[in-house]
This record gives sequence, structure tokens and C-alpha cells, in this order.
Amino acid sequence: MITREILKEVIIAQRESLDRLDLGILREILKNVKIRDSFALLITGIRRCGKSTFLHQILKKQAKGYYLNLEDPRLEGFELSDFNKIEQIMRELYGERGIYFFDEIQNIDKWEKFIRYLTDKKEKVLITGSNASLLSRELGTKLTGRHLHLELFPFSYREFLDMKKKSPSAESFGEYLNNGGFPEYLKKEDPAINHELLSDVVMKDVAIRFGIKNTDMLNKIAIYLISNVGKEFSYNSIKKMFKIKSVQSVIDYIFYFENSYLVFTIPKFSYSYKQQQISPKKVYSIDNGFSYANSASFSKDKGKMLENAVFLGLRRRFKDIFYFQEKNECDFIVKEKDKITRAIQVCFDLNEENKEREIEGLVSALKKFGLNNGLILTFNQEDEFLIEGKKLIVWPVWRWLLEN
Repeated sequence: MITREILKEVIIAQRESLDRLDLGILREILKNVKIRDSFALLITGIRRCGKSTFLHQILKKQAKGYYLNLEDPRLEGFELSDFNKIEQIMRELYGERGIYFFDEIQNIDKWEKFIRYLTDKKEKVLITGSNASLLSRELGTKLTGRHLHLELFPFSYREFLDMKKKSPSAESFGEYLNNGGFPEYLKKEDPAINHELLSDVVMKDVAIRFGIKNTDMLNKIAIYLISNVGKEFSYNSIKKMFKIKSVQSVIDYIFYFENSYLVFTIPKFSYSYKQQQISPKKVYSIDNGFSYANSASFSKDKGKMLENAVFLGLRRRFKDIFYFQEKNECDFIVKEKDKITRAIQVCFDLNEENKEREIEGLVSALKKFGLNNGLILTFNQEDEFLIEGKKLIVWPVWRWLLEN
């Protein structure tokens, strides 16, 4: 429990600090933000991807708003009952009927009860958090039918261009491919920023939250995953590699990393859900620059870096992404409303050595799912083929990202 006087001081200080914050580059998903009464709009994403700045951008568009960052160390000891004081203080300071903005709300136990109280009163609420699993679990139990959801990622290529004031080109995309999109890193280009981010996710979002004592092993698994984007893995192979006693522990660790937005995994496509679960998965990283800074091996494989950039471009738009593998392999297929709608192959450079393999993998996926067109995304090539009645378009990733 915190005194009313301290809560008021924190609210005023945070609001003044927020008002001084640089609005930064307007995020592309700003146009998707719709704050409705009786609903909580949830924005999730990895630490330091710009959620607080994004909140500021949204707040600036509103006539009136109440803001509180619950990760503030001055709020140590904050309890559920303190929310009632917060509500009273905010109304006194800023008037009635403002929009509630709560940053990093998952730090407060049973926070969802207060949010439900607000939505039942038909208030407008926007909340952020860094842990998708924790938030979705609580939302599912206490806020069923009362929440909407947006995910925020590090800067897209278009946002990178806006920030750097550069034009679209293979050259600027090459810079983006290496540096990624974390705003603070792009400003200072200090690898220590990405090192610290990895430490924060492993320690604060996973080890401390879930009571994992062997943090050295946890860190090694995290580095292994972000170093091996686009490669197949099984839970059992990681169990053996790191000499972990239980496969279930490996499943839990990767689940925690995924729900902290550190990595993403995609399954091999199968019409059988059980088969999807037992087949090897592929892993992708939240950001190329982040992996580059934390892995010596990642930067050596430009093809995998390109593949990771394509995955992130897809993941911003779609949830159901798979890889396809029968006789041949296709890097990505996308499912929308129970139907496969896209098949995409990625290679850094389409040449005589890999051309047959890449084309056969894509064509086999197009045949399997009855698609007429497929994409081969490369670093900077454009071409077009007609193979067995299937149209294959070769396109630079940087053009595709802007169009996408």
C-alpha cells in the first residue's frame, strides 16, 4: 500500500516526464488504434520496442487522458486497493471522463480486477505489457469479451527509413538488415543496449517471474535460439544439448521466451494438429540487430538474416505461419481463415546452384495447396518464371516489405 501523497507525486512527475518525451516516428499501427468505451485495448510487445513512446503518440491525439507507468520503482509495494486512490487522484488532477493509460500493468497482482471494474463503468482503457502469455491468461479469465489486442514490434523497414531519413534502396535495406529496428539502438548504435535487453528479458521476464534458478543455462538457450533462425529444432535435441533433465522444462523455457517476444517458433505444416506438435519446429528472432549483437554466428549467414526479416514482415500481419516440407521444402506458407493463401521462398541470391532447389520447393507447395502464384524473395533481384502453370515472382525483400 502506498500513501495518497506519494501516488499523487508520482502521477504528476510521470505525466510531466511523458510530456517532455520526444514523440518520435509515428508508428504504422497507430492507424489501427481504436479506443472504445467498455473495452480495454491491450498493446503487447518486447521490452524497449517503443511502447511508452507509442502510448505518448496515442495520448497526444486524445482530448483528455490519465497516465501511469507501473514499472516505476517509486511504486514498489503498489497493491490492488491503490488503484482506487489512483482513480480519485487522476480525476482531481485532470477532470472527469479521461482515457486511462496504464503502462507495464502486469507488474501488479490481480490488476485485471480493476480493469474489469473500469470497463463495466464504460470507461475507455489502454494498457501495455511485455508478457503476452501472462496478459492473455488474465484477460481470458477476467476480461472475456472486454478487450481488444494490438502487438507492437521494433521498427519496420518503413519506420526505419522515416527515422534515418533515408530512401528505399538495397543499400538502406542492407543497413536495416544488420541493425534491426530497436529505437534506442538505432539512435546510439551501442551493442551494450542489445546486450542489456537480452539480460532483462532472460532475468526479469523469465527467470525471476517463473522462479528459474539456473540463469546461466537459460541465457545459453536464449542465445542458441536467436543464433539459429530458420533452422529446425526439437525439444528433445535441446534437452540433450544443454543436459536438461526434463523435456517439459525445455517446452516451458521456450514458451516463456516466445511469450516475452524474444523468439517465435513455427511448426511444420500438417492437417493433423498432433503431427504439427511432434514435428520439428523452426525458430525466428524478434530482431536482426538484436541477434547480431548477441550472437557471433548469426551475422555470418546473410541468407538466414534475410529469412528472419521476411518472417517478421509476415508475423506483423499473420498469426498462422508454417514451413512446408515433403519431398521439397518451402520456407513459409500462410493460413488465413482455415485456407492456405500464400507460399514464399527466401534466398539471398537466386543463382544456378540453388535455382532448381528453390523453385522446386515453392512449386511443390503451390501444387499442394492449389495456389497459382508464389514469391521468391531475394536481397535485390527481380524476375519472373512460369513453371508447370505456376507463376513465380522473384522480388527484393525491401520492395516487398514496403508493399506488404
